[in-house]
Amino acid sequence: MSVVKNTANIDAMGDFQKGVKRTVDIVGSFLGLLLLSPIYLIIYIVQKIDGKGPVIYSQERIGLHGKPFMIYKYRTMVVDAEDNGVPQLAQQDDDRLTKVGKFLRVHHFDELPQLWNVLVGDMSFVGYRPERKYFIDMIMKENPDYEKLFCSRPGVTSMATLYNGYTDSMEKMLQRLDMDLDYLKNRSLWLDMKIIAKTILAVVGWKKF
Repeated sequence: MSVVKNTANIDAMGDFQKGVKRTVDIVGSFLGLLLLSPIYLIIYIVQKIDGKGPVIYSQERIGLHGKPFMIYKYRTMVVDAEDNGVPQLAQQDDDRLTKVGKFLRVHHFDELPQLWNVLVGDMSFVGYRPERKYFIDMIMKENPDYEKLFCSRPGVTSMATLYNGYTDSMEKMLQRLDMDLDYLKNRSLWLDMKIIAKTILAVVGWKKF
């Protein structure tokens, strides 16, 4: 992955706002990990009761400056979900999902371990969803502007996450890219706060998105 060096005409957020955004990420993720620790414990116990396999699932994704990092999630699929070695897009009603995994995914609880990714700086609360290199290469054949996203940290949530649903096709991936690029060109601390608020309301309201 190449590095986007000149982002003057890409990223609407200035250095001061970026500093505040990172501070909010650190404080918010630390408090989140602390306050949500009982939920982490409950999910761990339920996962262990449900069946064998690791509770936490890690996978390489591409993030800031096109550099790879390991993203963490609660495992929602069977252990051999990609036993043929070929990356596959997750479907909304994927038959590879476990019973507990389906519940976690529908309500986005599987994303909770990513608070650690936010804390250490791999991700931000708001930003484009990080993708695997395999799929990024496919997207860039259709729209090379994906590379512009690398000037920012990927996020746990975004407008595309809220309104574009599961990206289970190339068409949806390209729609998500358009929304992510639009966010990057217009992002601000105020917009981030609105996206976070909408995400919290959706999760608390058990809304599927």
